[in-house]
Amino acid sequence: MSNRLPVNKDKKFCYDIVLEQDFSALPEELNRLEWDLSQKKICIVTDSNVEKLYAKELQNLLTPMALSVEIFAFPAGEEHKNLETVQNLYEFLIGKHFTRKDVLFALGGGVVGDLTGFGAATFLRGIDFIQIPTTLLSQVDSSIGGKTGVDFSQYKNMVGAFYMPKLVYMNLGALKDLDGRQYYNGMAEVLKSALLRDAALYEWLLSNLYEICDREPETLEEMILRTCTIKKNIVEKDPYEKGDRALLNLGHTLGHAIEKYKNFRLLHGECVALGTICAAFISWKRQLLSDDEYYEIRDMFVPFNLPITIDDIDPEEIVKLTRSDKKMEQDGIKFILLKKAGKAFVDKTVTDEEMLAALREIHFTEEDMKA
Repeated sequence: MSNRLPVNKDKKFCYDIVLEQDFSALPEELNRLEWDLSQKKICIVTDSNVEKLYAKELQNLLTPMALSVEIFAFPAGEEHKNLETVQNLYEFLIGKHFTRKDVLFALGGGVVGDLTGFGAATFLRGIDFIQIPTTLLSQVDSSIGGKTGVDFSQYKNMVGAFYMPKLVYMNLGALKDLDGRQYYNGMAEVLKSALLRDAALYEWLLSNLYEICDREPETLEEMILRTCTIKKNIVEKDPYEKGDRALLNLGHTLGHAIEKYKNFRLLHGECVALGTICAAFISWKRQLLSDDEYYEIRDMFVPFNLPITIDDIDPEEIVKLTRSDKKMEQDGIKFILLKKAGKAFVDKTVTDEEMLAALREIHFTEEDMKA
């Protein structure tokens, strides 16, 4: 199986997704870009957690190739994915005399990738950037497709831009350093991707769950490559989310609302898992899924340590929060439903009552605990 996935809809969006077990092949990949790196400054943008693990290693690797290599690290956490951090990045780049010919490297998870991409898209009206995702969630989802952005007043990814990286370089060896919760956080996006487009991958995931949970390297490489292929194929056809790219939002309408309601105390993937179960529930109630299909989809999250119920929520408040979702349009919210595993579609007729029923299905109350 090849470890290279070219995204090549046209020259504007052309970049490679490369899967390796360490950082050693990165210089060769940079040489493939035909840049004169000796005339470029590099800024490695990372967070305070990832900085301790990989920033110095990457700086040492790149220093012989570049004019200079700087490190900008900001405090880890979704609460720092905001315009204030972007402003700090601008000030750092200005202070180090970065120009439009220089390049940013996003080293970290989804927060780092989204923020760095947005910074690159807007600094000096756009400079190049490279994605180096180090979490499973960012490797299978956020590093691919050119969606960048930051949160604004607790509204997730409300300020952003479509801006494509020049390269996505994945060090799969970094996955061994993830704690269990962060690792399984990424599995929600893997399962989501299989559900919306690839029934064969869905079955493969269930058949290989022990190897996945053990983080077996060859199994992970195949899983990540197959998941990235789903997103690649969708993004190539619809880079600006005018049509099928919306399918990638399966589980995100209510997932984002739950994430905000919980003030980001739950991880993104945990909320996507809950949102996907809600979408499957609505699909089941509309008789699109059979009983067995719905319960299998719900229960498939359990072996990957993802939640299928949640306590301490107000379903009505969560439904209200969907009104500020980016997917909201004048004629209704784009909700992704399922006809079966591997077959998703966009629907704009989902009602508040249907969402409330789905949220009540996953809401674990004090009465349930007493029963």
